[in-house]
Amino acid sequence: MRTSADETRRMPMVEKTGRPAYLQIVDELRGQIRAGSLQPGAALPSTAQLCERFDVSASVIKAAISVLRTEGLVVGQQGKGVFVRQAPAEPSEPVAPEVASEILEQITQMRHSLKQMGDRLSALEAAVFEGRG
Repeated sequence: MRTSADETRRMPMVEKTGRPAYLQIVDELRGQIRAGSLQPGAALPSTAQLCERFDVSASVIKAAISVLRTEGLVVGQQGKGVFVRQAPAEPSEPVAPEVASEILEQITQMRHSLKQMGDRLSALEAAVFEGRG
């Protein structure tokens, strides 16, 4: 049986905003870390506890933890758990607009190249498998 404290700590399943569930969980946990609710060195709740709290699967929780690791907010210790990093990483400075524009251009070029390679692969597969029919 849950106590009223458990009910207040339980976050309803992620909002239906179109934002992926794992990112909504990242936002919540990141906010707790930055606000000091989860102190440096403190263990995050277990995967099972987070699954119950957010009403999601373990894979969603693992994806959220992975983002927090990448951001440098938490560290995992094999067999012990995931802990808030002793000195949380400061948020990175925003990317300059010209750099962002260059990155977007590169991504566009890569997408175009991948599409061309996919089209070529499809044509090759059609030619190879057409002869076997």
